[in-house]
Amino acid sequence: PVATWAVWPFHRAMVLNLRHGQATMDTLISVGVTAAYLWSVWALFFTDAGTIGMTMSMSLDVRGDEGGHHIYLEVASTVVAFILAGRYFEARAKRRAGDALRALLDLGAKDVSVLDADGREHRVAIDDLRVGDRFVVRPGEKIATDGRVVDGYSAIDRSLVTGESVPVEVAPGDDVIGATVNENGRLVVEARLVGADTQLAQMARMVEAAQSGKAPVQRLADRVAAVFVPIVIGLSLVTLVGWLVVTGDVERSFSAAVAVLIIACPCALGLATPTALLVGTGRGAQLGIVIRGPEILENTRQVDTIVLDKTGTVTTGSMTLTDVRPVPGHDEDEVLAIAGALESSSEHPIARAIAAAASERCGDLATVSGFTNDPGRGVRASIEGVVYEVGRPSTSVDVAPGETVVALRGDGTPLGHLAVADSVKPSSAEAIRRLRGLGLEPVLLTGDNEATARSVAGQVGIDTVHAEVLPSDKVAVVSELQAAGRRVAMVGDGVNDAAALAQADLGIAMGSGTDAAIQASDLTLVRSDLMSAADAIRLSRRTLATIKGNLFWAFAYNVLAIPLAMAGRLSPAVAGAAMAFSSVFVVSNSLRLKRFQPSD
Repeated sequence: PVATWAVWPFHRAMVLNLRHGQATMDTLISVGVTAAYLWSVWALFFTDAGTIGMTMSMSLDVRGDEGGHHIYLEVASTVVAFILAGRYFEARAKRRAGDALRALLDLGAKDVSVLDADGREHRVAIDDLRVGDRFVVRPGEKIATDGRVVDGYSAIDRSLVTGESVPVEVAPGDDVIGATVNENGRLVVEARLVGADTQLAQMARMVEAAQSGKAPVQRLADRVAAVFVPIVIGLSLVTLVGWLVVTGDVERSFSAAVAVLIIACPCALGLATPTALLVGTGRGAQLGIVIRGPEILENTRQVDTIVLDKTGTVTTGSMTLTDVRPVPGHDEDEVLAIAGALESSSEHPIARAIAAAASERCGDLATVSGFTNDPGRGVRASIEGVVYEVGRPSTSVDVAPGETVVALRGDGTPLGHLAVADSVKPSSAEAIRRLRGLGLEPVLLTGDNEATARSVAGQVGIDTVHAEVLPSDKVAVVSELQAAGRRVAMVGDGVNDAAALAQADLGIAMGSGTDAAIQASDLTLVRSDLMSAADAIRLSRRTLATIKGNLFWAFAYNVLAIPLAMAGRLSPAVAGAAMAFSSVFVVSNSLRLKRFQPSD
């Protein structure tokens, strides 16, 4: 039953492969077990191996005692047991490695409290939620799907999806991600994406695609295995003939030949890539790093230049107040409070930045009347009978690179100036330093003016800058670097970055970016932090190094063990145990990737 039924999948695979003129590791297993079984049956019935009182001694080599013929029925059974045990541990390791993906799919809420037209709540299954529905998220609940806050203030724990350890404050108008947790405060969220369109579902699909693919290094291993197996079978025949010629001992000759077949089984070779890929991509999903395909691992090793889009990648992508400059006789809080009250009625990015800063710094803002908006010039409104204006300065003012300055006037009299700018992300400078540590030369690429670009580059430590670049020119810049022999990675988040991301050898998209950018990229960073780019490259390189380490030890094991088996220093049973151990070693080595830690 063991040599036929239990090992039947190997026999069947061998026959199917032989029909196509191929030899695989299944061929070795089938041939080895069949040879051991048939030899034992022949020895039992047609030689003195079945003689009453005949005994066999246990030894590591194939010499045994000097009397009688040995039978190797235990080899036919123990080899199968070892191999099936190894495959069981492999399957269990794959299940463990896929835990991240299954956990990712299980993160979402199962039902949701939807508001009807009258404002009444009723719970529905998550599958019944539709785009445009408004639903309630209470403290401690998961956000049911990707949406936009329409009412309420809270802090959102996004660690399960993005890996961020610090909760993010949200207010009306802010976007939220499904499966994140509402820490405090009641929120009303309008669903914008549901089902398969959500960020969580997209992540799961990309992770699943990556885990089911084959890296170039794995295709190489497959080609090597196709050549390796026939060579091993040939070496086994050489061993059999050589021992027969030298010793004339059929039993020892056959045992040595069978040991060669068993010890050379390239099971570890077949496990080297898939297990490491499963664990690496799964760990990436836990950290908010989505590796789109296994071939990306090779690209991360080869890149030496990283091109960074400025807005939304190195900088926050939104205006913030940087300075308040009151004229003599007025103070900063007074100027900011008045300007914020006027700008709170405007939707312009500069206006939103000033209004947000005024609310945070000055509290409740004054009520305005007679608000008017003159596009291109500014806004005007009255506060307690005084007409105020916020708009372009009437005289020249000192402007720092990257800043935009507006003037506040009351009844035509200048009261002060306010400066806003797209601020650099706090982690960008450290991220650039870490990218350099990985051997990547950073290049800043932006459509902004030269002065602004140089200012941002100086703050984060980038030497090479390409400014005032149109979207089509971004592709040209990447192509020029490639023509110069550089292997280029590109990080971006906008539609205007999509073509450059596709052109680059390695495209990295910020998860907060547009769908076009994400679809054109090879790596997606759920957390819009440039530090994640360094982590993604580190994780990809670590995964590739693990794959190569697995392949090395699989080959080294065979190179060392085959000569021992040919010399008769390994019995078939011990050879089977050693072969199974090599598979377990490869799996265990891959599981070390689960301990990969992101940058602080």
